[in-house]
Parts: sequence; C-alpha cells; structure tokens
Amino acid sequence: MENKNWTEVISPKFNWFDFKLKEIWNYRDLLFIFVKRDIISVYKQTILGPLWFFIGPIFTVITFTFVFNRIAGISTDNIPAPLFYLAGTTLWNYFQSCFTATSTTFVSNAHIFGKVYFPRMIAPLSVILSNLFKFCIQLLMFLVFWGYYYWKGEVVANSFIVLLPILILLMAGTALGMGIIISALTTKYRDLSYFISFGVTLLMYATPVIYPISAIPAEYKAFVAYNPISPIIEAFRYAFTGYGSFQTTDLLYSLFIMLALLFSGIVLFNKVERNFMDTV
Repeated sequence: MENKNWTEVISPKFNWFDFKLKEIWNYRDLLFIFVKRDIISVYKQTILGPLWFFIGPIFTVITFTFVFNRIAGISTDNIPAPLFYLAGTTLWNYFQSCFTATSTTFVSNAHIFGKVYFPRMIAPLSVILSNLFKFCIQLLMFLVFWGYYYWKGEVVANSFIVLLPILILLMAGTALGMGIIISALTTKYRDLSYFISFGVTLLMYATPVIYPISAIPAEYKAFVAYNPISPIIEAFRYAFTGYGSFQTTDLLYSLFIMLALLFSGIVLFNKVERNFMDTV
C-alpha cells in the first residue's frame, strides 16, 4: 500500500489548551493571503484609496482639538494639542479596528469555515496583521507631526521610544484576546454583537485618548487606571514627548491582563470552533 503524507488527521482527541502554533505556521501562506485580501479589499473601489488612512485621523484630530481643547478646555499635559490627540488616536484606532473585526470572526467567516478546513485562528490573526499595515501608515504620519514639534523644541524624546514594539504587541494582544472571547460568545448570544458598536465608544472614553490621566479627578483615577489600555497609551505619549505618566508596574499590569485575555480567549475559541456551525 502506498504511503501518503496526510495534511490533516481527524481524531476523537481534543485539547482546549492546544494552541496549534505548528499548524498555524504550516498555513502561513494562507495567513498572508488573508492579510493581502483585507488590505486590498478595504479601499479597492474608493476614489481616494489609501489616502483614507490619513484623512480619517487628520479630521479626527481637528475635531478633538476644536471640541475638547478649545471649547471644553481639557488639558493636554503641555503637549501640543494636535500631537496629543494624534498620539492617542493612532494607537486607539489600531485597537478599535482589531477588536471590532476579530469580535465577529465566526459570524463573518461562517461561509468559509463551513466549506474547508484550516486553523480557525488564522482569521483573527490576519486581522491583526492587516490592521498593523494601516497602523504603520498612521504612525508615519504621527512621526511627521512629532518631528515638526520636536524641531520647534516643544517636545523631547527619551530612551523609552525603544519600547514601541512592546507597546504595539501589548495593544495587538489585548485586542486579539478580547476579540476572540466576544467572537466565541457571539455564536450563542447574538445580542453581544449590538454591544460591540457602542461598547467600543464607551471604552474609548474610559481610556486617556482625549484627556491625560493627570486631568482625571482623584476619585475616578482608579477607574481609568484599571483599564489595561491606559498604560499603553500613556507610555506611548511619554516616550515621544517626555510628558505624561509612565510606570513600569502599569505596563506589567497591561502585560498580565493581555496574557490572561489571550489564554482565556484561545481556550474559549478552541471550545466553540468544534460545533459553532450548529449555532451560527
């Protein structure tokens, strides 16, 4: 009998704690195809195309500067208002895009999951990577603004800039963990999908995107401090401007929450993927 190398072996054994890292690596070509698809499809039939990567953040910064800085008079911790808001929205937009897309993984990809086998985690991972491309473009725009204010002497850089890859990893991991948890729960509780739209907005106001932590009244600071995204954004601002608050313990807290969310999310994701087609 001729020997064959099977790419997939079906067996009754199943382990919720199997992260399938080797299997994901074997399907890396499919992962990059999904990433390319996501990048191209977003602005494929638009007039301005990739320019929307810049237009959205610029108009957001203009609106935030006018409403929250000029009218409401909210402090920006001695950071020029446009740079302050651009720093917050650059990281926040990455988190929001990743979380929103990964939270609908099972529902959005049911037509693919029901036809062919591949590691289901490929789908949310492709979202994280494709949005990273968008983030890099917006980060480049932030660096242009930062370079201008640095040249004017209004901000200073420090050695914590080297933490930028870690901050991006923390933001991506947190978004992925939260997203796949919601995605797994949405297969059974569809009303969670309605919560996502306004839940993300509420979370933004609980994150120092439009205000610094120093501007929060003492009785509410703990509420914002428990948000694992807050230390990431504050550390990003501190690294590039020298202003704001930065504590190593805060980042360690964000790391702990990210790992907890990822572990819980993967376990729940593995459990749901076995029979989600019966409920989606």
